[in-house]
Amino acid sequence: MRALHVPAAGEKPLVGDLPIPAPGEGTVLVRVLAAGLNPVDNLLASGAMSGMIPHHYPLVVGRDAAGVVEAVGAGVDHVRPGDRVYGHVLLTPPIHAGTLAEYAVLPAAGVGLLPDDVDYVTAAAIPLASAAASAAVDSLGDTVGAGSVVLVNGASGGVGSFVVQLLAARQVTVVATGTDAARLRALGASAVVDHEAGPVADQVTALHPGGVDALVNLAGNTVEQVPVGAVRSGGVVAFTTMGPGEDVLAGMGLVGRKVMAHATREVTAPVVAGVGDGSIQVSIAEVLDLDHAADGLATLAAGSARGKIVVAL
Repeated sequence: MRALHVPAAGEKPLVGDLPIPAPGEGTVLVRVLAAGLNPVDNLLASGAMSGMIPHHYPLVVGRDAAGVVEAVGAGVDHVRPGDRVYGHVLLTPPIHAGTLAEYAVLPAAGVGLLPDDVDYVTAAAIPLASAAASAAVDSLGDTVGAGSVVLVNGASGGVGSFVVQLLAARQVTVVATGTDAARLRALGASAVVDHEAGPVADQVTALHPGGVDALVNLAGNTVEQVPVGAVRSGGVVAFTTMGPGEDVLAGMGLVGRKVMAHATREVTAPVVAGVGDGSIQVSIAEVLDLDHAADGLATLAAGSARGKIVVAL
């Protein structure tokens, strides 16, 4: 099978032939028809996370996919060969199997049935981004409800696109940062702040002098990069990034909550259902073929994606 893979530690990803994997216990072999790209793919491909979690080479890049079940391993009974599915390769050791390939083995926990009215390209854009978005919104807890104001910093990417919609569905007033104002407003943002036009915190407090109730931070890692100054005292800051430390936030009267995504089918199924009934939109910036998948990874690394990038196989 053809796959975008890293042949050995320290080498760059390339498209080449690898053996078709076989499903083991608790896993599903999928004939991949589309695979979504995520920022974590660059981290895994570069070996940046090898000190935290073992990597096994050749390492196939990619975590999200949609396609047709080819075979199932022992203990899998919720899908069968021929089913249309979407899924995610959970971040468990060793890092080896990936989805940017003609066939991929996915853990059964990350595989769900795909509704007939959701196409493969759309489905492949959903798992990890929607799981991170759901976790971020849930982490805000009772602090945020109808009428609250939430700043989404880094809203233009795949995760941000889902966060804006999930918050708007709760009648939250969403202030989003990005340069694609029309798209973000269409997703439910009440206001859009251009991060290239000046300090975000200053622009946001000009709109909401008392400060926003919460911040979902999807871009930047330091106090200088993260607009914590836009959040009122007692507010919540949810991070998918590194973010300022708890002591720094506590000194500002803020509560910090680190967000971790777990893209199991129980988490992703509600979003997939929402996509199927039209209540949730999937923002796809670009569809590439496998030979140009590395270009999509470069776009993610540059931080210039406006929605999800998907590879169609």
